[in-house]
Amino acid sequence: MRKVVLVTGASSGIGLALCKRLLAEDDELHLCLACRNMCKAEAVRADLLASHPTAEVTTVQVDVSNLQSVFRASKELKQRFQRLDCVYLNAGIMPNPQLNIRALLSGLFSRKVLHMFSTAEGLLTQEDKITADGLQEVFETNVFGHFILFRELESLLCHSDHPSRLIWTSSRNARKSNFSLEDFQHCKGHEPYSSSKYATDLLSVALNRNFSQQGLYSSVVCPGTVLTNLTYGILPPFTWTLLMPFIWLLRFFAHAFTLTPYNGTEALVWLFHQKPESLNPLTKYMSATTGFGNNYVIPQKMDLDEDTAEKFYQSLLELEKHIRATVQKSDDQS
Repeated sequence: MRKVVLVTGASSGIGLALCKRLLAEDDELHLCLACRNMCKAEAVRADLLASHPTAEVTTVQVDVSNLQSVFRASKELKQRFQRLDCVYLNAGIMPNPQLNIRALLSGLFSRKVLHMFSTAEGLLTQEDKITADGLQEVFETNVFGHFILFRELESLLCHSDHPSRLIWTSSRNARKSNFSLEDFQHCKGHEPYSSSKYATDLLSVALNRNFSQQGLYSSVVCPGTVLTNLTYGILPPFTWTLLMPFIWLLRFFAHAFTLTPYNGTEALVWLFHQKPESLNPLTKYMSATTGFGNNYVIPQKMDLDEDTAEKFYQSLLELEKHIRATVQKSDDQS
């Protein structure tokens, strides 16, 4: 029986590179591309099948920043599949990133310069907005939309006789200082991306705690500093051209500079081959690339505690209950 793997955000960047690498590892997979833009998704599907004709590649339309889209996609997936072996929760946004010039100049002349460039700590701020669901856009896209997708697909994932996996794309930029249980949507701050990735880490730990006995395991990865459409938007294009020699040099000292989506998927592909019950749920698995271009995986203990993770999980369940009640009320009125 073919393994069924679902990948959100599969039409570009890390998601696309992951799909290519997974099929290169096992072209007998059933790979389902969960994408917002179906034109791009179908083009990717055709390209993947041309390279791997024995694979089975399908698509499903889903926009994780729109809960109605998540509900529709989940219903379709439950009609198609009896089980899912692995779900890569990879789609994400960093809207309108702004570079903090003062923090950059200060960091350039400190001992933390390598840490600053490899994690973007203190360098980036974003302006968030409210979605049609009444939620903060970064929180809904990076965290809550995926959480609802998981909740809807629970019956396809929880099978104690054969473990299933959730693998979340997190970040080195996930920082405890940018997250608050009292403001987990990050309504009041200016670093919603960092907050959302820390929330992802907390959620993964809580899901392991609550579902591992049912055969479902969750892990988080960091792809490293990868140059994609998301990162290219931080600076003007000519600036990246000027910075590239410096960035390549930095990779000899800080292996977080994976740079290409292919390299960035190292930890995601590595996790696919591991027995999930053998992994530490409090560990983040980080893609790394040496100055000579060799890829490897770094396990790193996450800066969080299980009690906070459980409280955050319960907060999400309360928010879910509120959302479902609102949806039901709207359906009744219509």
